[in-house]
Amino acid sequence: MNISIIQGMIDAIDKPAIFINQDYVIEAVNKPYRDTYPVTIKLGFSTCYQVSHRNSKPCDLCGENCPMEQAKETGKTASVVHVHATNEGQSYCDIRMKPIIDGEGELLGYLEILDKLAYASNTSSEGKMVGESDAFKAMLSKINRAANSNISVLLHGETGTGKELVSHALHSSSHRAEKPFVVIECTGLTDALFESELFGHEKGAFTGAVNKKKGLIETVEGGTLFLDEVGDIPLAMQVKLLRLLETQTYRPVGSIAIKKANFRLICASHKDLLELVNAGKFRHDLYYRIAGLSIHLPPLRERNNDIVLLAKHILNTLGSDKTLSQPTLAALKKYTFPGNIRELRNIVEQAILMADDRIIGPSDLPEYVCASTQQTAHLSPQGEKGIMTLAEVEAHYLKDKVDVYTGNTGDLADALGISVRTLYRKLQALKINAP
Repeated sequence: MNISIIQGMIDAIDKPAIFINQDYVIEAVNKPYRDTYPVTIKLGFSTCYQVSHRNSKPCDLCGENCPMEQAKETGKTASVVHVHATNEGQSYCDIRMKPIIDGEGELLGYLEILDKLAYASNTSSEGKMVGESDAFKAMLSKINRAANSNISVLLHGETGTGKELVSHALHSSSHRAEKPFVVIECTGLTDALFESELFGHEKGAFTGAVNKKKGLIETVEGGTLFLDEVGDIPLAMQVKLLRLLETQTYRPVGSIAIKKANFRLICASHKDLLELVNAGKFRHDLYYRIAGLSIHLPPLRERNNDIVLLAKHILNTLGSDKTLSQPTLAALKKYTFPGNIRELRNIVEQAILMADDRIIGPSDLPEYVCASTQQTAHLSPQGEKGIMTLAEVEAHYLKDKVDVYTGNTGDLADALGISVRTLYRKLQALKINAP
């Protein structure tokens, strides 16, 4: 295969793309790729890592995963998420590297195609997901794959991990981005209310239906429907949701007319839906309809390297001119954040309020943050003095969680992995008021 044929292949790709040889040298490039980077690309001389990273050596020699090295090892297409130095500054890119083999089985080089992830950043950026940890990058890779398809997506993770922000990213980077994005909070909806909200109703369909109402399925036409806390949908309504997804049709309450539906479905839950399926509380056929692709949103304790970046980002978004001292940042990194990013934001807001100076010190943080890290130190296997009993640890932990938890008692019990009755009993014994 000669270079002119390769160039023709590259030019036919609408995303930024290059063809590189086994020495990382760019031999063909399309216009979208040239437009992405503020440097002159010289075919036969410029290397991919010089252009995209401003590095003098390949990514794997600079502490990053190199997609070419992965492709060399497996002989298959490899993908990684990297931060590139683009015309728009530091930008996340999802890179796919495909080996190109000639008719005789010889490796000619590699085709590299980029997707720019406009919804994510490794610096403080308003309205974007912020992070740089491996867990964060793995999540971005799945989001990008899902966004480029019409598949139903299930977002699962603990409360406060940013499920609605991810759902917005999926919508804004899809072909439905110009159409509506509609959110339904499923918690607390009765059967009748859920059906009316989803499908709409005719005037006089039930007591109180004094006017005809358009349902959200009609409102979202062509766009994305986000069902938050889908695990809370009543079983009776799960049947009707399943029928909607299978037939792409629905009937407003009190109407005999069948209407067509056109939307992309994204669902989210902090509960383990497979456990609910096994317990008979969630339909298994509905589960496989909504979980075309399942994306895990990592808790903050799995993103420890992102805590400092996120804390500073939250300061910026709040418009504060205060800064976090190094001891304060160290204390935040030691804390486990059961409330995740939502809890981190709450902590930073309190610290801004409590700090008398421009520098936020550890004493400005809520007491439970530092107390938690001190308890962890006491419980280390070093045999230090001040070891607490398990009962004392549980009492401290429950008090701390009740003080900061923003959900109801049922949600807290779910997060702790115990029944509501057990939680009430423990709180009553410790004389702690339930949330």
